[in-house]
Amino acid sequence: MPARRIALLRGINVGGGKKVPMAQLRELVEGLGHTAVRTYVQSGNVVFTAADPDAAAAEVGEGIERAIAAAFGFDVLVTIRTRDELAAVIAADPFAGVADHPSRYHVLFLAEAGDPRRLEELDRAAYEPERFALRGRELYLWTPEGLGRSKLAQALSERRLGVAATARNWRTVTTLLALADAAE
Repeated sequence: MPARRIALLRGINVGGGKKVPMAQLRELVEGLGHTAVRTYVQSGNVVFTAADPDAAAAEVGEGIERAIAAAFGFDVLVTIRTRDELAAVIAADPFAGVADHPSRYHVLFLAEAGDPRRLEELDRAAYEPERFALRGRELYLWTPEGLGRSKLAQALSERRLGVAATARNWRTVTTLLALADAAE
C-alpha cells in the first residue's frame, strides 16, 4: 500500500466560524491530486494517499492550507503525519494503563518538535492526577476530569510550548490509524 498521510486541521467546525463541510474538504484534497481521501468526524481529519509520495509533509500541508484559504476564505493550520508516524505515536503511549478513558486522553500534534526546557518550570505535582509527556512532535495529555476542566491543558498553551499545535483525543488518533490501514 502506498504511504498514507493524515492531515489534522486546527480549529474548524467549532463554535460559529471556520465552517468546512467534510464532503467539500474531501473534494478539495482530491482536487490537489491526492487519492483514497477519507475524512473522520467534523473537526477536520483527512486520511489520504499523497499525489507525490516523496513530497515533504510541510509541502503537502501548505498545499492544503492554500486550497482551504482559496475555497473558504480563511486560514487553517494543517499538520501532516504519515501513517507510520501515527503508528509510532500510538506505540509510544506513555500513559498506557493509566489513561483509561479515550475521550479524556489527548495528543497535541505539534507543528515541529517541542522544546522540553519550555515545560521544566511546570510543577507537575500541582496538576495531579493530570499528566503530560512530550515526545518529539507530540505532547500526550491525560485529563481524567476532561479537557474543558483541565488546568494543565490551560497551562500547556501554544505560548508556553512555543509551537503551533492541534489536539485529538485518543479515540480519534486510533481511528485515524485504522482508516490509514484500511484498504483503498
